[in-house]
Order: sequence, then C-alpha cells, then structure tokens
Amino acid sequence: MHQHKVLPKRIILVRHGESHGNLDTAAYTTTPDHKIDLTPTGIAQAQNAGACIRAAIASDSSSPNWRLYFYVSPYARARSTLRELGRSFSRTRVIGVREECRIREQDFGNFQERERMDSIMETRLRYGRFYYRFPEGESAADVFDRVSSFLESLWRDIDMNRLNQDLSHDLNLIIVTHGLASRVFLMRWFKWTVEQFELLNNPANCEIRIMQLGAGGEYSLAVHHTEEELLQWGLSLEMIADQKWRAQANKGAWNDQVPVCLNAFFDNLPDSDDDNVNLNEIKNSPMNKKKMKRKEIR
Repeated sequence: MHQHKVLPKRIILVRHGESHGNLDTAAYTTTPDHKIDLTPTGIAQAQNAGACIRAAIASDSSSPNWRLYFYVSPYARARSTLRELGRSFSRTRVIGVREECRIREQDFGNFQERERMDSIMETRLRYGRFYYRFPEGESAADVFDRVSSFLESLWRDIDMNRLNQDLSHDLNLIIVTHGLASRVFLMRWFKWTVEQFELLNNPANCEIRIMQLGAGGEYSLAVHHTEEELLQWGLSLEMIADQKWRAQANKGAWNDQVPVCLNAFFDNLPDSDDDNVNLNEIKNSPMNKKKMKRKEIR
C-alpha cells in the first residue's frame, strides 16, 4: 500500500563557519581544501547558527514533536560546523545524518598558489562566474549538475518517506554546505536563469537561508525571510515577487503573474495576436515564401 507523502516543513541551507582559508588564503597553498577546518570564530558562529535554527523551528512549528535530518558536505569545515550547531539539539530531535559528496565545495584545483589564483580570479570575473572552469577544477555549471543529481535523490527519499519515521512530526531538512553550492541549490530549485544566478551574493559564514512550506504547499524564501534580506542576497524585484507568490500559491500552480521567466528571454511580447503582430504580413513575407517553396520542392 502506498504511504502518504509528507513534505518537510523546512529545507534549511547553512554555509559553514569561518575557516582558516577564509581568514588567510595562504592556507590553500599548503593544506588540501577539503582538510581546511574552522577558526575559533567559525566554531562560535556554528554554535550560534544552531541556536538560531532551533529558535526559528520552535517558534513556528505546528507540532511540538519536530525532527531534524541533516545532509553535510564531506569537507572538514562543513562537518565541524555540523558538530557545533548540533549542540543545540537533543538526540531525540535528530532522525539522521548523511554525508553527501555532491554538495561539497566547488573544486578550485589542487594546492593553490596565491599569485596564480589572483590572476585566475580576475579572469573568472571577466569570463563569468557560472561558466568559468578553474584549471584542474570545476565551473559553477559543473556544481549545478551534481547538485541537480543530489536533488533527484533527495526527492526520492521524500517520496518514499525515508527521512521521516513518524508522519505526525514536522520534518526539517538541514543542509550544511558551502557558499556557491547553496546558491546553485536555490538556482536549481527555483529555476533561476544563469543571469539571475550572477546577481546573487555569497552567503556569509554560517548564514542561514530557510525555504519553508507556504500556505498552499509551495516552498518559499519569503515565508521566513524579509524583503530586505532577499534584496541583500541579490534577488531582483521580480525574483522577490515570485517568492512572495510562492508563499501563498497552491502546490503545482504556475505563476503567470510574475514574468520572471518570460522577461528573461523576450523583449516586449504583445499581449495578444492582435497587438503589434500582423499575421498576414508574416505569412506573405519573402522569407516565409522561400521556406514554403523549399517544402514544395522536397
């Protein structure tokens, strides 16, 4: 018998705390990126993030029996962040945790020489952050592909109720990851364009971004976060309007009131066939007549 699917109440993205690499990029010249750990400041940030997450869940939960399921990047700074923020929760609250390689940091190559990386970062800005591939490393587009794969697995787990032992509990998924991976996650989830991705700012260390189910069953950043926060993150006014719509929209509905997609691809589309479009002129145009003639010959 098919079990009724219950969606997580929240999906919470957390960037790791301050690392030694954030403090001094020289760390990348001698230490593998995946082994760079948190600074004392980063540890304190992670502990504070745990308290903030607990407060956000406890103050807005329809069930006192809320639970947590964690996904964490395998990098040392992400695992340390998880350990420290986990101090805010008891074992009864935590259903499980899974290390997930597909949400790791963007690969920048191997050991990173500072002078070379300065030149590479300058080239990246000129080329575009999404498509630029680091020598011996990845582009943001590569990260997009693996995050997309992770999302497919995540939805299978949700569909099969693998993450929730008691469907009466409010389930909260917490994803401890990295700055670019979290931006790509949101891009993939909300179907933002590459141009919209380029507008986004990197989250601060241990910054929390909460996607919460709205009244109609759609996830939205605007349920928990203010418009001012979304502006600070780099969302355009149209993207923010879409988030506000999602906060009230019925699940599966399509937002045709906020032209996030159409305006990204078309300029000045007429409202109807009668506006600025003469179909007879198009039909009788020389180019169209040539196409019709070719079809007749074939």
